[in-house]
Amino acid sequence: MKDTTPLYDIIGDVHGHAELLKKLLSKLNYEQIDGIWQHKKRMAVFVGDFINRGPEIRETLEIIRGMVEAGTAHAILGNHEYAAILYHIKDSGGTYLGRHISGNRNQIIKTLGQFKNDKELWKDHLRWLRTLPLFLELGEIRVAHAYWNDAEIGYLKEILPQDKLRKRLLREIHENGHPAAEVIYRLLKGLEYRTPADLILKDTRGMARRTFRMNWWESPAGKTFRSLSFGNKFVLPDYSIPQEIMPRFEPYPEDQPPVFFGHYCLSGCCAIPQSNLCCVDSCVATTGKLTAYRWKGEKKLTEEHLISVQD
Repeated sequence: MKDTTPLYDIIGDVHGHAELLKKLLSKLNYEQIDGIWQHKKRMAVFVGDFINRGPEIRETLEIIRGMVEAGTAHAILGNHEYAAILYHIKDSGGTYLGRHISGNRNQIIKTLGQFKNDKELWKDHLRWLRTLPLFLELGEIRVAHAYWNDAEIGYLKEILPQDKLRKRLLREIHENGHPAAEVIYRLLKGLEYRTPADLILKDTRGMARRTFRMNWWESPAGKTFRSLSFGNKFVLPDYSIPQEIMPRFEPYPEDQPPVFFGHYCLSGCCAIPQSNLCCVDSCVATTGKLTAYRWKGEKKLTEEHLISVQD
């Protein structure tokens, strides 16, 4: 019997680098037909973060949206798209859910600049972004932007609508201390370790660090701050984490379905930190490198299926 398992090419954070995206799609044997990139036998999957930072944000959105609407790709929201949505929604008191402070403005300024002469088109893209899911279960694989936890995914399935993130729901979640806000934050940004107020943790350059991104697939028991860290641009000391301040979370088991994710801006290592986990974010804005994983149905992921293009 012929195997009918859908085959996917999972593409990392594009961040407005449309020329590199087209180069990668071509390398993956996609063709542009009637303006839409497509493959005869495979489907692309975008892990989020396709806006901000790069020089061709508008064209990147056009490519990905065109593919999704034509059924030649799937896409999920990254933290940059979700933040852009909140940046444009006011709460009941007239304050934007994504506050218009300097850090948030700096993140989105390039995107807004590319739509300064066509604000209606940007609004239309924002409406489309609210139709995208926060995660995907595609048969034998799972896709999230930064983190996967079965219980938390199950919780979001119960409370989030299937068709669209409606403004009313987003106001409810982010105005009233709804527990979903923290769950969504973890899904989009991963697990972060926050040190106690009386702990001074310095990296190897002597800089004080209060928070850092953690790996979420291994037990923290017996780990050092350095070995618990994942996807940070600094190196932490190799001190064992005291039991009293050890983080508590459920690691992602190695016997569960493969999860593909982005977000962590990896510049040269650790793309497959566990046999069923793959980070396809090769930090395009810094490295000029865009990466995809060509999945062929395997349960154990291997680096030979990683395909990249470079500026």
